[in-house]
Amino acid sequence: MTQDTVRPGEPTAPAAPTAPTTDWSLVLPLKPLALAKSRLAPYAGPHRADLALSFALDTVTAALATPGVARVLVVTRDTAAGARLAALGALVVADEPGGGLNRALAHGASAALALAPRAPLAALSADLPALRPAELARVLGAVPSDGRAFLPDSPGLGTTLLASTPGRPLSPAFGDGSRARHAAGGALELRLADVESVRRDVDTGTDLGEAATLGLGPYTSALFARLSGP
Repeated sequence: MTQDTVRPGEPTAPAAPTAPTTDWSLVLPLKPLALAKSRLAPYAGPHRADLALSFALDTVTAALATPGVARVLVVTRDTAAGARLAALGALVVADEPGGGLNRALAHGASAALALAPRAPLAALSADLPALRPAELARVLGAVPSDGRAFLPDSPGLGTTLLASTPGRPLSPAFGDGSRARHAAGGALELRLADVESVRRDVDTGTDLGEAATLGLGPYTSALFARLSGP
């Protein structure tokens, strides 16, 4: 599958009434750090878990600074990571149900709806170390007012954000090939220019280099400098 791109001056997806621009709940999943980001092992070696945590810290920091975002929930059973993220202002959903990524996201979505049943909701990847609040705000602002929408990742096969408006189920289908699954499930694909920081998730050393070109957040930047040094 090829990646859709939007060049300056080209039309984006058809205009639609947008979702509420305030009171968003964001749900982020985080594996136990000892298990996270296994594909980064050839690059990061013993620092792989530290990188996974730094990605999450930078993602949560940017998400909390995004206009319109009212709360960020992190679903994790890693108590040390949860404590660090809670210190930033995230709400930690510690009773992860097991059964993989999508069950964790559905569980986090239920917790978010219990807190704010009328708020729009989005699942967001926790490995977006270059995330910029203004770009995330643009993506959230493009979500239709009645339905579900998603943003594909940079390679064009996966998904970094899935959103639903009040009264609509989130129905996450993340994982390999999730772009096609979310589209087949009726979610609108958001085709936006200049939101690459929301699309550039990191699974490999090459991905991290591309994120560094966009501009890493402070936690990942400090570790990246150590790993890339002489």
